[in-house]
Parts: sequence; C-alpha cells; structure tokens
Amino acid sequence: MSVKSNLIEYYAQRAGEYERVYGKPERQEELRQLKELIKSRLAGRNVLEVACGTGYWTEVAATSAHTITAFDINEAVLAIARGKSLDPRKVTFQAGDAYQPPGRGDFDAALVAFWWSHVPKQKLAGFLRALHKTLRPGAVVIFMDNTLVPGNSTPLGRADRHGNTYQMRQLADGSTFEVLKNYPDERELREAIGLYAEQVELKWLQYYWWLSYCRRKA
Repeated sequence: MSVKSNLIEYYAQRAGEYERVYGKPERQEELRQLKELIKSRLAGRNVLEVACGTGYWTEVAATSAHTITAFDINEAVLAIARGKSLDPRKVTFQAGDAYQPPGRGDFDAALVAFWWSHVPKQKLAGFLRALHKTLRPGAVVIFMDNTLVPGNSTPLGRADRHGNTYQMRQLADGSTFEVLKNYPDERELREAIGLYAEQVELKWLQYYWWLSYCRRKA
C-alpha cells in the first residue's frame, strides 16, 4: 500500500467526502456553538476566509456577514464551494495561497476554520504576519480547529524535528495519506497571536477549540 504526503492532493481527493465529518452525531452541539459564534462575531463585516475548502463555513458566515472573500489553493474543493449557490454579490470564491492572502488592510474580519492544524510550526509566524497585513486595525479574527480526543480522533503517528505531528488517513477509495495535523495548546496559541491580538477569547470544547480576538489598533 503506497502512502502519499501531499496535503493539496489529499484534499482534492477528499473533496467529495469532506463534509461527512460534520455529520458525526456526538459533535452536533459543539458545531452549533461554533456556528453561532461565527454568525454573531462576523455580522455586518467584510470577511476574508482563509482555506475555505468546500465552503461549509462560508455558508454559515454568509447568513450575517456583509461580504466574504473566500479562497483556497485547491480547485477541487472550490468547485464544490461554488456549487452552493451563495449570492455572488456577497460571496466571492477564488484561488489563493494561505501564505500569500489577497488584499492589504482591506478586511475588517478574518475566518480561519480548520487550517491552523495544517500549518507547519516553522511557517506559523509567517502565516500570521501575512494574514494580519490584510486586516484593518480592530478587525475581528476567528480561528477554530479540532482538539485531540483519544478514541475519536485519528491517532497521531510520527513527529518531525520541528515538533509537527502527523496522522495516517485513508479515503473512501482506499488511498492512504500522511497528513500534517498539529494540536496546539493554550500557551502556544496565546504566544503566537500575542503581537497582534487584544480582547482575546479562547475556549476549549471537547472536540473543537476556538479563538477570537480583535487586531491591535496600534
């Protein structure tokens, strides 16, 4: 059995089955909480959504946001996102690299859902620096991602010299991928956003964590 390690290829092949993960019965209450968070914090805002994938969270944000510019490097997932028929006057999907986000000071909110865990530790500072350059002072920022739940989450395999951890994942067609999946703790999250954030709120649920703050004005 061959094992692949290309994250872009993994999500391209997983595109059609990706949203099944949100159907797990035990996670519905926490997903409801995340959706309410997004709707309330992004209401009336011009949002930049990083690594939007199939547009699952874009669709949630679109119920209250003023506009959303959602981008992803993967055309396979963007095809599914565009198929959701969201109002094109309000929501724009485009190809883009998370490490080179579009715009400079153009947005008053950012949504980054389930991407932090895929950022190599050695690239995290650069990613955050580039993201905050797109945001106006006072912009609302929301990150959310998975927690590691023994017996429920895919087990971690190896770790590399930078401290990044990896999972072995198998798709419905039987293909197997090694996927980078980091699980930051509270200290790591707070230290990473310390230069940029004020009014920080961080909450750990059983299956997910979320982090919300405002971009520093000075």
